[in-house]
Amino acid sequence: MLYSNAVVGAAIFDLNGLPKEYFTTPEDDDMSWVQTIFQALGLRSLLMSSLQLEGFHHATILGTNYSAVVIKQKAHYVALLIQPQTAIDASFIEWTQTFESGELQSNPRFHLA
Repeated sequence: MLYSNAVVGAAIFDLNGLPKEYFTTPEDDDMSWVQTIFQALGLRSLLMSSLQLEGFHHATILGTNYSAVVIKQKAHYVALLIQPQTAIDASFIEWTQTFESGELQSNPRFHLA
């Protein structure tokens, strides 16, 4: 299975955790999940500053209908909404870390919301 086929939505956040762009697919055009990611990034920021934690690379949020993976890249965070049956293993995380958000704009399945 191509990992990109498992993605049904995406959001790009700046390094402060503020949303910049949203992408939807025909499989799911509901963007309510982005609020959960926004809150998770805020919690991450709070925990890292108060507990002086370092090294955040990714987070996984498991839901009933879908799951989300948030990856910190050099210039932003990328949140990918994925189908729940997708195995979130080391190879999937590795793929997300090299994922280029520009691929969303050129992929006909994704539409800027």
